[in-house]
Amino acid sequence: MGIKEREMLDVLIVGAGPTGLALAVDLVRRGVEARVAEKAQGLFPGSRGKGLQPRTLEVFHDLGVLDEVLAAGGPAPVGMVWDDGVRQGEHDMFAGETVESTPAEPYAGRPCMLPQWRTQEILLARLRELGGDVAFGREVSGLAQDADGVRATFEDGSTIRARYAVAADGGRSTVRRLLGIGMTGEELDPAPTLVADVRIPELDRDNWHFFPASPDGLLALCPLPGTADFQLMAPFKEGTPDISPDGVRKLIAARTHLPAEAVTEVRWSSDFRPRAALADRFRVGRVFLAGDAAHVHSPAGGQGLNTSVQDAYNLGWKLGGVLSGRAPEALLDTYEEERRPVAAEMLGLSTRVHRGEQSRGRATQQLGLGYRESSLSVGVAGALRAGDRAPDGVVDGVRLFDLFRGPHFTLLAVGVELPDVEGEDLRTARISAYEAYGEGCFLIRPDGYVGWADSAPPAFEAIRTKFGC
Repeated sequence: MGIKEREMLDVLIVGAGPTGLALAVDLVRRGVEARVAEKAQGLFPGSRGKGLQPRTLEVFHDLGVLDEVLAAGGPAPVGMVWDDGVRQGEHDMFAGETVESTPAEPYAGRPCMLPQWRTQEILLARLRELGGDVAFGREVSGLAQDADGVRATFEDGSTIRARYAVAADGGRSTVRRLLGIGMTGEELDPAPTLVADVRIPELDRDNWHFFPASPDGLLALCPLPGTADFQLMAPFKEGTPDISPDGVRKLIAARTHLPAEAVTEVRWSSDFRPRAALADRFRVGRVFLAGDAAHVHSPAGGQGLNTSVQDAYNLGWKLGGVLSGRAPEALLDTYEEERRPVAAEMLGLSTRVHRGEQSRGRATQQLGLGYRESSLSVGVAGALRAGDRAPDGVVDGVRLFDLFRGPHFTLLAVGVELPDVEGEDLRTARISAYEAYGEGCFLIRPDGYVGWADSAPPAFEAIRTKFGC
């Protein structure tokens, strides 16, 4: 699918990684005319961001891809430590830290392992099902904006004009550079780490295999569910890794008991230097940064892809509301207000996990994140404050996540009278008192957070214009 100059597109998304695809799915299901431009000729081919946290699974439930994700993925395996070809015993990095699922948090538990390329395939299939698509081989080289919109120029000289644009083009974002936005952060390791997807038929797939005994450093092989592949990760103490197939085979032979010929295929390989950095701004005029373009994480703790998908989930409903005319343009100011502090918090968490200063646990599952300090969050009722994540549960035969699922707001009366209100973008429901909520009236935002809470339902009419519902 090509992108051609036209009078005005709603949203141009630059980058077809998990962030850009999730945002496109969310926008297209709202009737927004969004287009995705990706400079590569196809989707990213590697497993890189393989761990999906429970909060991201909740997002995928709403976007309509959870069943496919769970069918293709699987729980993080227990580790096995090796020394000179002898199993030394299991090492479970999640032992004693995993939060068990509850009706309010149905996907809490071990992260779901799914290679990034497969996550992207699932999101792209959903986007196409909704009528959207990606234009591959389209690299942005210039950007200009005025009071009415943004004009992007591509390498071939063609242009496109959109009311808004979103940079989801990764840690080396071209759009961020064109906007002149700096990144503040640090290298976490001066030496690189090699990552690759390999096939080793003689190695069992029951464990995440760790080989720590080599004087050259650790090597880990994680079986990737739904594939015959392992993800290899190997930090280096110095030098530049040889990421060629022969180099990867020699590395495995040097750091494990496996011979080079045990590796029957090297499907993808790369290297990186672990870094933690945060963009100085998440927005310039009509252009927004999301995902790795806005924040770059160490892979430790599995926060990067998950934080990125939730950037998209926060921005999607706000763009949709403003573009529809139901919400004031000031709503878009809350994207940076809400997401930049969360990204900073997750960067600190992943950095502490990387340095061994904090273990994985509830914090890495991202279920406790919220927006209590946001200017958009108003009120308190029962067990919740505005800005809190809206819990799931089955009450009076109704599953709350199914009630919330879709691009609408939900006005939920819990153990109190339901206000007599209507709205094109508003669904209403009443349930009995429920411990996770207590009693009160709650406006659930389209991204699954409480926007407004009150024990006096009639007060709702005074707040709804703020959200555009």
